[in-house]
Amino acid sequence: MSFRVLINRLLTNPTDNAFIQLIRYGFVGATAFIADFGSLFILTEYAGVHYQLSAAFAFIIGLTINYILSIRWVFNSTGTDRHQLMEFLGFAIVGVIGLGLNALIMYLAVDLASLHYMAAKLISTAIVFFWNFLGRKLLTSNIHILCKIMPNSPKTTTAPKQS
Repeated sequence: MSFRVLINRLLTNPTDNAFIQLIRYGFVGATAFIADFGSLFILTEYAGVHYQLSAAFAFIIGLTINYILSIRWVFNSTGTDRHQLMEFLGFAIVGVIGLGLNALIMYLAVDLASLHYMAAKLISTAIVFFWNFLGRKLLTSNIHILCKIMPNSPKTTTAPKQS
């Protein structure tokens, strides 16, 4: 396999290969982490926001970047509007759980273990990274099942005809 073919396979071609998706998710995670970590630092150090509130805002920024890049590049979502709505809701649920894990780890590491909040963020990021990948991988792999069991949204139902 040539280097060019390998790069195309890893970086450009759509894939369902979990290992390649994990590598891509690593790039996405790194991008989201830079936004998350940078926002945490700026909000806490320069804006004077409490580290827990800064961590929540920074996490949401990272989550948004992660969602957009993951759907477009990692998991190659090409679903209908209904699938995309379900994906977004699923990403949000996985993200909210990740935010809770993030807040818990930050609290335990900073307030109980007396670590610096930036060191705590590194630990939290590593743990939440794997939670997010696994949750989102399962979600995007099974979105068609979720759409079948969920009732139709108002956008997809038709109004009864008037006589």
